[in-house]
Amino acid sequence: MGASGNNLFQVLAKNFDVLALPLVTLVYPLYASIQAIETRSSIDDQQWLTYWVLYSLITLFELTFAKVLELLPIWPYAKLILSCWLVLPHFNGAAHVYRYYIRPFYMNPRMPQISQTSQIWFIPRKNLFSKQDDVLAAAERYMEEHGTEAFERLISKADRDGRARRNGNHMIFDNDYVY
Repeated sequence: MGASGNNLFQVLAKNFDVLALPLVTLVYPLYASIQAIETRSSIDDQQWLTYWVLYSLITLFELTFAKVLELLPIWPYAKLILSCWLVLPHFNGAAHVYRYYIRPFYMNPRMPQISQTSQIWFIPRKNLFSKQDDVLAAAERYMEEHGTEAFERLISKADRDGRARRNGNHMIFDNDYVY
């Protein structure tokens, strides 16, 4: 038993990346993504959406450079370590990548000037809701411009429309996502 147990341990040690990589890169993220969908917090949604984008990019990188990566015996272990950093809640690597690399680029893109005739098709709005009280400030501005009665009519109309939609057959998950 000692020799066969030792052989089993050697096989597991040599194939650790093959066994652990699907668990770390697919099984746990799928489970956590489903949990994130069921919560009302957008923080975990950001973590898992960013993870899946990064996972897709890593997969595209692997497919593109498969012949080169075959020559690097450390690649599966490096991918496992990177995936653990992206996935594990202790590190939240995907959220870190989003916060410090993707979001600053998205909020302030530095597009190279190819020619004077090139057109930019999409420019994201900056600081649409930069403060928590922007909705309150917008409501106050509306009341200053149109009066409190107009604001009350707007709220009651929105409430009537919301009730009408909830009573209809076309709003499937309306009560699940009321914030």
